Amino acid sequence: MVTATYPRTRLERIGDLSEALKRRILVLDGAMGTMIQRYDLTEDDFRGERFKDISGSLLGANDLLCLTRPEIIGKIHAEYISAGADLIETNTFNANRISLADYHLEEIAEELNYQAATLARNVADETESSEVGRTIWVVGALGPTNRTASISPDVNDPGARNVTFDELVVAYSEQAHGLIRGGADILMVETAFDTLNAKAALFALSEVLAALGTDLPIMVSGTITDQSGRTLSGQTSEAFYNSVAHGVQPGPGRESGLLSVGLNCALGIDELRPHIEELSAVAPVAVSCYPNAGLPNEFGEYDQTPEHMARVTAEFVEASFVNIVGGCCGTTPDHIAAIVNVVQNLSPRQIPKLEPRTRLSGLEPLTISQDSLFVNVGERTNVTGSRRFARLIKEGEYETAVEVAREQVLGGAQIIDVNMDEGLLDAEAAMTRFLNLLAGEPAVARVPTMVDSSDWAVIEAGLKTIQGKGVVNSISLKDGEEAFREHARTVRRYGAAAVVMAFDEEGQADTLERKVQICQRAYTILVDEEGFPPEDIIFDPNVFAIATGIEEHDHYAMWFIQAVGKLKELCPHSLTSGGVSNVSFSFRGSAEVREAMHAAFLRHAIESGLDMGIVNAGALPVYDEISPDLLGPIEDVLFARRVDATEELIRLAGERQGTTERRLEEDLSWRELPIKQRLIHALVQGLDQFIEEDAETARSELDRALDVIEGPLMEGMNVVGDLFGSGRMFLPQVVKSARVMKKAVAQLVPYLEAEQVDARRKGRILLATVKGDVHDIGKNIVGVVLQCNGYEVVDLGVMVPTERILAAATEHDVDVIGLSGLITPSLDHMVHVAKELQRTESNSPLLIGGATTSKAHTAVKIEQCYDGATVHVLDASRAVGVVGTLLDQNRRDQFIAGLRDEYEEVRVRRTKRQAGRELLSLDEARNRALKIDRQKTSSAAPLSPGVHVFGDISLTELRTYIDWTPFFQAWELHGKYPDLLDDQTIGSEARKLLSDAETLLDKIESEEIFSAKAVVGLFPAAALGDDVQVYTDETRSEVKAVVHGLRQQFAKGDRANLCLSDYVAPEGSTADWIGAFAVTAGHGVAGLVETLEAANDDYTSILAKSLADRLAEALAEHMHELVRKELWGYDPEEAFDNEALIAETYQGIRPAPGYPACPDHTEKQILFNLLGAEEAIGISLTDSFAMYPAASVSGWYFSHPEAEYFGVGRIGLDQVTDYAARKGWTVEEAERWLAPNLSYEPG
Repeated sequence: MVTATYPRTRLERIGDLSEALKRRILVLDGAMGTMIQRYDLTEDDFRGERFKDISGSLLGANDLLCLTRPEIIGKIHAEYISAGADLIETNTFNANRISLADYHLEEIAEELNYQAATLARNVADETESSEVGRTIWVVGALGPTNRTASISPDVNDPGARNVTFDELVVAYSEQAHGLIRGGADILMVETAFDTLNAKAALFALSEVLAALGTDLPIMVSGTITDQSGRTLSGQTSEAFYNSVAHGVQPGPGRESGLLSVGLNCALGIDELRPHIEELSAVAPVAVSCYPNAGLPNEFGEYDQTPEHMARVTAEFVEASFVNIVGGCCGTTPDHIAAIVNVVQNLSPRQIPKLEPRTRLSGLEPLTISQDSLFVNVGERTNVTGSRRFARLIKEGEYETAVEVAREQVLGGAQIIDVNMDEGLLDAEAAMTRFLNLLAGEPAVARVPTMVDSSDWAVIEAGLKTIQGKGVVNSISLKDGEEAFREHARTVRRYGAAAVVMAFDEEGQADTLERKVQICQRAYTILVDEEGFPPEDIIFDPNVFAIATGIEEHDHYAMWFIQAVGKLKELCPHSLTSGGVSNVSFSFRGSAEVREAMHAAFLRHAIESGLDMGIVNAGALPVYDEISPDLLGPIEDVLFARRVDATEELIRLAGERQGTTERRLEEDLSWRELPIKQRLIHALVQGLDQFIEEDAETARSELDRALDVIEGPLMEGMNVVGDLFGSGRMFLPQVVKSARVMKKAVAQLVPYLEAEQVDARRKGRILLATVKGDVHDIGKNIVGVVLQCNGYEVVDLGVMVPTERILAAATEHDVDVIGLSGLITPSLDHMVHVAKELQRTESNSPLLIGGATTSKAHTAVKIEQCYDGATVHVLDASRAVGVVGTLLDQNRRDQFIAGLRDEYEEVRVRRTKRQAGRELLSLDEARNRALKIDRQKTSSAAPLSPGVHVFGDISLTELRTYIDWTPFFQAWELHGKYPDLLDDQTIGSEARKLLSDAETLLDKIESEEIFSAKAVVGLFPAAALGDDVQVYTDETRSEVKAVVHGLRQQFAKGDRANLCLSDYVAPEGSTADWIGAFAVTAGHGVAGLVETLEAANDDYTSILAKSLADRLAEALAEHMHELVRKELWGYDPEEAFDNEALIAETYQGIRPAPGYPACPDHTEKQILFNLLGAEEAIGISLTDSFAMYPAASVSGWYFSHPEAEYFGVGRIGLDQVTDYAARKGWTVEEAERWLAPNLSYEPG
């Protein structure tokens, strides 16, 4: 038996690290600077004897204290270790020659790092010796320096830089040598506000570790500088991770990559949540989080308490966001002790196993998988391929040249290729200057850069300027294996992907066999021998010019396309690319022929598996729009189908000399097409201007009206369905196509009736929003998508009772029934429908959808009630596939069997999860209620108590409060507004949708179609246990109403079990208040929708409902602001912009009955009675307590500074029984209304 000795060796500690991360949460120490400030040190303390003669002040040079007052730094380390920290950082945040140059001390950098690491290691060793079994890891801290490699220090020269990549590498190398020699176990690049600085640090560490033959774990931590969610240099969290994911690369066979990635500093822990959540979802390594103790107050101090930081940290851990936690500025040993206390028994985040995907980045991420759409690489920023760009660069017009890049991105380029290989240029300087300028242009910098050169020095110059993860174009075997391997290793150290050319020692591959053989050889070397990630390999099998008159060249295009297909099979996870314009080089005089050749070549190459290509995206015609008399000869050339193909295409090109590049201009040339093609074009493009006329023309030419539907109309809709299913068309476009289809069918209906035709087509689907629920936007979208794919839809509308659903299903002989609902009571109605279908022995498949539905609820509550197939459908894009499978006799049974197995697994997992979760008794939960010191934080009395009614509120004012992100989500365009407007995939359609929405809003506003109304009440109140008593007046002698609350019962460690009543002062203490509100923007919606639907305009109908919902939410935001500043007036100086309002940065909350903090929908009746809402503003409640009009919002106001949103979660039978008694209900009634929150199955 071997007994461990203490202190342990670095190798032993590193060996323990990965196992410790699997077992538990590791805790990093807190702020060094905050602790140093407590000592009130003077200039003499920083100088000591050694630096007494240095000119200039050294006060605040904290790193120097490792040499001049080491006992203080050692004591701080010891305090954090005593608090329970597992990892302690060296006091070396600014101990690099760049930062030390401010004190003329750059030459002591390595020594300073050595002493700091030795000091920390000695303190840690003392603990390990005295506390046998405990391991303390010393983390060598490498700060960001005080310079930025990606940002200009001169507003007049965006290309200027005050530090270079090479200078950073030297500085970080010195630091690393000192830290490693001093005993650091881990090296951490921290507080990275400029990702290029962090990449320079990783490059330096790779070189140092390679030289020393030592392997150390590497941590990287970035910093989000403000509420925009980006680093100082502009990257999102995911883009930042993609940029640094390569970590260290000391060489083949060595430890490489990252131990962890995370975020620290800048924001407080609350503000950091969405960004750390985003990072945890994309990083297949440990995630760290050590934020500041809040945002600095007006005195530069940090106010977040240890308890608050610990509580939120625990939430992060429970949400599986993090593996390593700690504190940054403003945190102390008290903060770390509190964090240790709450996380010590919590399980760490499980490291996700992500599918290999090419993950690039500019300011924003670009993820490419085998299922992604084709990626356009912009080719015009290339001096060898664009005469305009070459001229601008040669003349030094770099700023104008940036516009060329901007045009490429606006034209659809998702990567920008930059090449400066011109004999009269200093290519290295030109590449550096141009890429530095691009970094200052966010519209361009958001996409990744492809650094393109045949000169390796130029490629390295480019890589030293890009903070994102770019692409090298290119490396190859042409100079032999050793050069190839060395270039590949260098690419990895810079954190880039690489284009690998089909080029070896014998030359470029021209035949199919050579293309495949060279690429396979390169793949084996890179992946199997060098450890290069296959997803970062982009093969270019060489696009050569065809139709040159040389017979050997005739097969070049075909061989390229075939090679792409074979490489996708033989080289898993790698991508393929090509320089598309090369194929048409023989036709330089005819832009029209060249552009058509590019489109046709791309079409066939993409079908074979081509992932990306260097192409002028703005000059590509649509393949389907190339005239047949040109497309035929082009494809004859591409596939060498005729011996005279070249001559024929040359003849055509001669007739089309001088044609300018394609411009997307509106024209009516399609009106010259035959009627069938006109109908298909109108459907695909969503053009309804001529649809009635064309439908009538088609009917007159065909035998029957049904032939028009089953012929060109269905053919067009099939194209739409295929485009939508493959991701080449987006939901707003599909809805516009459906509008065209409905108008065409409406034109034909009289003839269909005369012909007594049943146009059932592929299947008949019944859709309904269940009883008590008035929300139907999602249902309507599903209906439109199904119609676009050839299904007949019977839409019963909203608030449909079960008996009507059953009767309509029988009457219309439907094939599938779809149920929708938004509010939680709708879930019970869906269960009831399923039970009735079972009782009536129906076997129609049942689709379940809507915001409150889930796979878990469907599996546990609905599917077991009905023998027919029951399927939860997440969104409209999945509905078509599900319905198609259910109605396909060959696939149906296997699909249903698999679905039932999947739902059984869901039920088993849920049972196990619930069994493993501790639920407190109601008494215990109440004993753990939030304790508020009312003497310190009493609520102010309202300036204007009572009920206030606001009629006909200006829509102009409300538009400024709109949160557009949920609007786009309703249309299945996912992303955050306004960023999604620039998204390379959905941005174009999102901008069109927004334009349509703004246009419709203008019409609604100018014609006063919608009216917005609100009612607000502020009432004296007091908490009584979990309820809140609302009084008639300020004498508080008569109770007007009781607001019933539910309390969290799940175990929360040291955190309080919350109930909304906690935010109101209890009866008998200080006087307190509660507010209530109800608002609507729904009056007038029904009339507009009825008019639009009568005109078969589903698109504008759905758009109108979506806008009404957004206006209602905007009105709720506006009224809450008015209450805070004027009516209640507890924050009269508040001045937030709309982004801050959406982020809920203000004081107070407005929870809504039926939602997580107060899940009982019936409480709306109490709220409505208090406000007289129905009489005041015309909102009513349905049987299920949904509000009508649907575009309405209601809720409570709580003003206390500690009030925050929460979810009640699961509750036990003891609380249900107690709640029923307080409400005057039976337990069974309570169980029905609280069903989604029950922790048990009602008996």
